[in-house]
Amino acid sequence: MSKSGDSAAPLQVLRFLFSHWARQKSVLAVIIITMACATLADVATPIYAGRLVDAVALHAPNARHDALAALIGLGVLGALIVVLRQIGLMGVVRFTLHMMTEIKAEGFSRVQDFSASWHAESFSGSVVRQILRGAGAVDMLNDVFFFGLIPTAMVLAGATVLLGARWPSVGLAVAVGSAIYIAVTATLSLRYVAPAAALSNAWDTRVSGALADAITCNAAVRAFGAEAREITRFDRVLGKWRARTRRTWSRGCASYSVQAAALLMLQLLITGTIVLQWWRGHADAGAVATVLTAYFILHGYLRQMSQTVRELQRGVADLQELVGLSAQMPTVRDRPHAAPLRVTAGRIAFQDVSFRYGADNALLFDRLSVTIAHGERVGLVGPSGSGKSTFVKLIQRLHDLDGGRILIDGQDIAGVSQVSLRSRIALVPQEPTLFHRTLAENIGYGRPDATMAEIEEAARMARAHEFIERQPKGYATLVGERGIKLSGGERQRVAIARAFLADRPILILDEATSSLDSESEAAIAEAAERLMAGRTCIVIAHRLSTVRAMDRILVFRSGRIIEQGSHAALMAREDGLYRDLFERQSLGLQREMAA
Repeated sequence: MSKSGDSAAPLQVLRFLFSHWARQKSVLAVIIITMACATLADVATPIYAGRLVDAVALHAPNARHDALAALIGLGVLGALIVVLRQIGLMGVVRFTLHMMTEIKAEGFSRVQDFSASWHAESFSGSVVRQILRGAGAVDMLNDVFFFGLIPTAMVLAGATVLLGARWPSVGLAVAVGSAIYIAVTATLSLRYVAPAAALSNAWDTRVSGALADAITCNAAVRAFGAEAREITRFDRVLGKWRARTRRTWSRGCASYSVQAAALLMLQLLITGTIVLQWWRGHADAGAVATVLTAYFILHGYLRQMSQTVRELQRGVADLQELVGLSAQMPTVRDRPHAAPLRVTAGRIAFQDVSFRYGADNALLFDRLSVTIAHGERVGLVGPSGSGKSTFVKLIQRLHDLDGGRILIDGQDIAGVSQVSLRSRIALVPQEPTLFHRTLAENIGYGRPDATMAEIEEAARMARAHEFIERQPKGYATLVGERGIKLSGGERQRVAIARAFLADRPILILDEATSSLDSESEAAIAEAAERLMAGRTCIVIAHRLSTVRAMDRILVFRSGRIIEQGSHAALMAREDGLYRDLFERQSLGLQREMAA
């Protein structure tokens, strides 16, 4: 799976941009037509400027009338430019906002579809930065095309035709000089500035990731007194970013100076050509005024062109990572026309299941087969890394199998929709994830339509109601990012209350009471017994005392189930792994109590 930092090629970026343009064809047509008409009006302005100068300079009998007509023409063209550009601007505002909203929503949706492995390997801060910076780049690129490249191309073509029709040498000077200037500008921006900018963007993303990582783990930083160490680490990243950005900006300044010199040469070429025509008697004052006015208009667009090309390069660079992100395909995908899962009993069957983490790793499960009956309560025990957590992840289809099938009530979970599968499973993890939302919203997350009374009842069953009532705003209290305002035990009880309220036919508990005090643990254990009644329940046990009452215990080692049976049956095996683990834990607990 590609990492979040992968970037797309510039052509992919432009295809991505234009594909989104095609979704708003009517608005796009209005923008192009109005901006084109405004640009053509700009091109026509030198004609009336020349007529005005002729009328003033020649003192013909109808000079006043001609001057007034030229002045009116300039006013009409100016007003037309203002009105048309305003219409175009409003169209661009609507067009761009719609695109930015769409791209942010699609980026968020795509990230939600990625596998658990992808999220584990990606910095959340960097991903957020890529999406937001990419959406901002869309705004920049739209401005580049609608206010820069397209109008400049039209003005250049119009000026070349307008001047070339009357003075071919001037038209040739405009065409050739402008082409050379644009080539110089593009080469400097794309070959000289762009590589440095891409590298500085990559380090900008790393800065965001490092910042988010340190802030998210602030509790660990404080616990180990590592503030100075983290500041030093962040300073190193900032140093790299500063060096790369300084090089980018320095190249930008040098590029600007070269472009300014090239623009000066173009000015001398065009004005020198028309002055030569005047010297030879082939042009009058009005002709000189026409060419100068045309050049000054062209100068404005070409001067903007240097900035436009820089912004084009910057916008493409800023959008590359988001396009690369959008191009990635989730490793776990619904099959075409995937049906919803229908759970009637909650029977789970592993049939010759093979699975590995990554193509280069050895198989963790090799043709594993086991069946969990409807309503059966099963405990999973074994050393760390033996496959317990992977077992329940595969039931949720967080990863696809390398071989075999997992069936729920006879349905292959690879053929059902992931949403329907996970909506039939209630999970209480060892480290619960809470949103920075209210306690009520966190408890009701699995059932958005739950009433407040149902939320409070679930909280009572999880022994969470009492501490919630003591909060300043009760159930309306915000829990902080990742639930940081709550203690570990309080977060665990909120997660358990969420599972109570969800009322799913399959229940997975990952040592759900590990963070609770003895009194709360006993109360939760009693409530959990009621919750597990009539449901298929899988309990990952780290403290083996929590699975003594399970109907069956599966003992994992190196991806294999080496023992299974009730607590009593497993304890009866003198050389069994379960008995060895249980006795070690019991001895450790006795020593703690004695101490």
